[in-house]
Amino acid sequence: MYKGLRLAKAHLHHQLPSPPPPPPPPPPPPVTASSRRRLHIFAPMSVAPAADDAASTSTSSSGEEPPHPTTRNRRKQGEAIAKGHKNYELMLNLQLGIRHSVGKQHPVTLDLKASAFNPKEKVWTRFPPEGTKYTPPHQSCDFRWKDYCPVVFRTLRKLFKVDAADYMMSLCGNDALREFSSPGKSGSFFYLTNDDRYMIKTMKKSEVKVLLRMLPAYYNHVRACEDMLVTKFFGLHCVKLTGANQKKVRFVIMGNLFSSKYPIHRRFDLKGSSHGRMIGKPEADIDEYTTLKDLDLNFIFRLQKSWFEDFQKQVDRDCEFLEQERIMDYSLLVGIHFRDTRDKHFTTEGACDADNSRHTTPRLSRDDINKFIYDPNRWAPIRLGANMPARAELTVRRSDCDFQQIGEPTGEFYDVVLYFGIIDILQDYDITKKLEHAYKSIQYDPTSISAVDPKQYAKRFRDFIYKAFAEDI
Repeated sequence: MYKGLRLAKAHLHHQLPSPPPPPPPPPPPPVTASSRRRLHIFAPMSVAPAADDAASTSTSSSGEEPPHPTTRNRRKQGEAIAKGHKNYELMLNLQLGIRHSVGKQHPVTLDLKASAFNPKEKVWTRFPPEGTKYTPPHQSCDFRWKDYCPVVFRTLRKLFKVDAADYMMSLCGNDALREFSSPGKSGSFFYLTNDDRYMIKTMKKSEVKVLLRMLPAYYNHVRACEDMLVTKFFGLHCVKLTGANQKKVRFVIMGNLFSSKYPIHRRFDLKGSSHGRMIGKPEADIDEYTTLKDLDLNFIFRLQKSWFEDFQKQVDRDCEFLEQERIMDYSLLVGIHFRDTRDKHFTTEGACDADNSRHTTPRLSRDDINKFIYDPNRWAPIRLGANMPARAELTVRRSDCDFQQIGEPTGEFYDVVLYFGIIDILQDYDITKKLEHAYKSIQYDPTSISAVDPKQYAKRFRDFIYKAFAEDI
């Protein structure tokens, strides 16, 4: 089967016509010093060739692709938690608890009783180093393990097509987790599995309460929307150390949006607000793991018509769900893989130099993209928010406008593969956010700040996203 797919893929590439000679580059548009700097930083880099298209096409039962052989030498994000690391014992505790929880055999039904969603529906298990009748001996410290709403999350994993054995292997295998801190203001820590498929996030007690409160509605939303873009939650747990410390660490297990055989060259966190929505880092400190913001965005992402229609419908449904749950401060996380930048050399204006004039036509035609989308034997699974072929049109902001959210299109296109989803969905419009809104509204334009009423937030978010994404015509 794989051999046939490789031959079909090779044949497709053989049939693609060579692009016509590029026209001479037009004069660059006038830009300010700040916009010129942004163009230089955020234009596609000269990167290694994309992974060999003829490689293995197998996918995991969770719908995510396994790591591609050519990605093994890619620099991985975060610090491996090896023995001697300050959180090494915590990692062991997490893995022991997850192995215990997921390893239980239970029949799964999609029609859950209301009692399964009760916030008090939790199971405590003690893990002494010497082991018990129900837990194995281990080399970590004595701790207690809590499972929140275990039946609900077990059923969610089934809905997300997650195989229990694969799930445990990713989270609890011999390879260490990798730790990195949140780029946001939450102060949370993230732990990434070695295969990049799952992410563990430490949580504040308030976030746990929000997730448990909205869990029934979230479950119904998952059942109703096969292609939902909001974060996929696979488990909610707590580790409590015994003895004098009594430290509690609450954490949630989520899907990693950027689990891909392709390197992610640029990533953006988009909210639709403008106050404080620029990265503000020196150029030398920005790399492929830097999360850029709204005012750093210098692309419009153009999707094939049917995909754009599906995208709009799903964003509308997801925003309606979040608005009903009084959630705000979420964002669309977008990862971009530039299909082939080997022949592009960028100047500080973000355009190709004279020897490699800028391409105004895509390397793949719309018909070629349709072959990837509609061919049942396509080489890579394409779904809303993952492995999506698109064209990214470079934009430039006007020199007379400091906070123009979407720049002017330049007609310069890049063939890209997109990954995106709605993240940070556990902030409700509580008294803290209401006070933040009142305070900042005195100092700044109330429409520019992030902390606004959920209804206003959802409208502003959609208005911005539907400018950043457009139908490819």
